[in-house]
Amino acid sequence: MGDTRPVARESARRPAEAHRRGAVVAALMLAMALAALDSTIVATAVPQIVGDLGGFSVFSWLFSGYLLAVTVTLPVYGKLSDTFGRKPVLVVGAALFLLGSLLCALAWNMGALIAFRVVQGLGGGALQGTVQTLAADLYPLRERPRIQARLSTVWAVSAVAGPAVGGVLAAYADWRWIFLVNLPVGAVALWLMVRHLHEPQRESGPGSARPTTRARVDWAGALAVFACGGTLLTALVQGGVAWPWLSAPSLALFGAGLALAALVVVVERRAAEPVVPGWVWRRRTIAAVNLALGALGLLMVAPTVFLPTYAQAVLGLGPVAAGFVLSVWTLSWPVSAALSQHVYRRVGFRDTALLGIGAAALILLAFPFLPYPGAAWQPALLMLLLGAALGLFQLPLIVGVQSTVGWSERGTATASVLFCRQTGQTAGAAVFGAVANGVLAARLGGAGDLDSVTRALDAGTGEAGAAGAAGAAGVAHETIRHAVASAVHAVYLGAACAAALAFVVLLCVAPRRFPVLREPGD
Repeated sequence: MGDTRPVARESARRPAEAHRRGAVVAALMLAMALAALDSTIVATAVPQIVGDLGGFSVFSWLFSGYLLAVTVTLPVYGKLSDTFGRKPVLVVGAALFLLGSLLCALAWNMGALIAFRVVQGLGGGALQGTVQTLAADLYPLRERPRIQARLSTVWAVSAVAGPAVGGVLAAYADWRWIFLVNLPVGAVALWLMVRHLHEPQRESGPGSARPTTRARVDWAGALAVFACGGTLLTALVQGGVAWPWLSAPSLALFGAGLALAALVVVVERRAAEPVVPGWVWRRRTIAAVNLALGALGLLMVAPTVFLPTYAQAVLGLGPVAAGFVLSVWTLSWPVSAALSQHVYRRVGFRDTALLGIGAAALILLAFPFLPYPGAAWQPALLMLLLGAALGLFQLPLIVGVQSTVGWSERGTATASVLFCRQTGQTAGAAVFGAVANGVLAARLGGAGDLDSVTRALDAGTGEAGAAGAAGAAGVAHETIRHAVASAVHAVYLGAACAAALAFVVLLCVAPRRFPVLREPGD
C-alpha cells in the first residue's frame, strides 16, 4: 500500500488554512469598520464637542483634516505595501489610527482635537488601501467578489449604525467615548492580524513578485506627494468657505499646489522606485479606471452631501427620516456588488461597469423631475436604484484593475484608484457647493448660501428671518424651499454629467477586455 501520510497532512492543512484565512478576513472587516464608522459617528457629536471645547469656527477641520490625511497618504502606503509587504503597513496603520483615537479622547481644546484627527487620518489611509489590496491577495479572481461584497457590507452597516451609535454615546455618555470605542475593536483587529496574517515569501519576477534585493524607499517622492496633495486639497476644501475662490489665499494655495505637482513629476522621474510610478497612467486599463472612479467620487457628493438637506428643507423631514432616505442606497449597493460577478464573467469588466454607470446617469438625471415637494419614498426609491447601479459599476473596476497586476504592483494600483475616488469627492464638494450656492443666490436675488438658508428654515425663523439669512428681505418661505430644491436639482444634473463623463472615459479609453493575469485558483 502507498504512504497515506502526505494525504492526511494535506487534509489536516486545509481546515487550518481556512481558519487562518477566516481570521484574517475578520481582521480586515474590523479594520475597515474603524475607517468606515469614523466620519458618520463623529458627525453626530459635533454639537457636544463644540459645546465642550469651543472652536465652532474651525470645527469643520475635524473632517477636513482627517480626509486630507487619508487621501494624501494612500499612494505612499500603496507603494510601501508593495515594497515591504501588506502586514507591516496594515499593523502600523492600525496602530496609528488607535493612537490617534486615544489622543482624540484626551484632547483639551479644538486645536488639539483637529491635530489628533490628522494622526487618525494617517492611520486611516493605511487601513483603506491595504485592506482592499489584501482582499485581492487572499482570494483568486473568481472568489474576489465574495470578500469585496463583505467589505461593501461593512460600509453599508457603518453608514446606518454610525449615526445611531454616535447619537447614543453623545446623548447618554460623553463624546470622548466616540473615540474610545475604537480601541477594543482595533485591538482585536490588530491581534488577529499579528497572529494569523502570514504573507508567503515570493520569488522575484516581473510584475508579480516581492523584490529580493534591498528595498529603496522614495522618501523625497513621498514628501512631495504629501505636500502637493495636502496643498491642493486644502485649496479645494477651504475655497468658497473660509475665503472666496478668487481671493489671495485661494490663488496662492492653487499656485503652490501646481508648483508642487511639477516638483512631484521631476522627483518621481528620477526615483529608482517612485511612489507614483508612471505606469499607473501609461497603462490604459488603470488610467481609465482612475478617471472613472474620480468621476464616481465627484457624483457621490450629490446624494451624500445634498440629499439630507433636500429631505429636511424641501420635504420637511426630520434628521432621522432624512438620514434614512440617504441610507437606503447602502442596502442595494453591496447586494449589487456581490451579484456583479455573474455579469462581468459574461460580458467583461468594462461592459459591466458601463451598464452600471449608464443606469446611474439616468437615475441622477431623473431626480430633478421629481414632483415638488413630493413624498419621501420618491427620492428613497431613486437612491435604492442608484446604489444598485453603482455597485454594478465600482466593484468590477476595482477587481478588474487588481487582476491586471501582480503582487508587487497591486498595492500601488489599488491605492491609485482609491486616491482618485477620494480626490473626486473632495473636488465634488467644492464644485457642487459653489453650484448650489450660485443657484440659490440667483433664485433669491441676493447673497446667501445653502447652509444659512437651511439653518434658518430648521430654526423656524419665519419668512423675515429666513429671508434675512439669505440676504433677500421679504422672500416667502415657500420661495426659499423652491430655491433649495432648484439648487439641489442643479447639483444632481452636475452629478449626472459626471456619470456621463465616466461612461465616455470607459468607452473610449478602457480596453473592452482587461488584460487579466491568471493566478492559481482562477
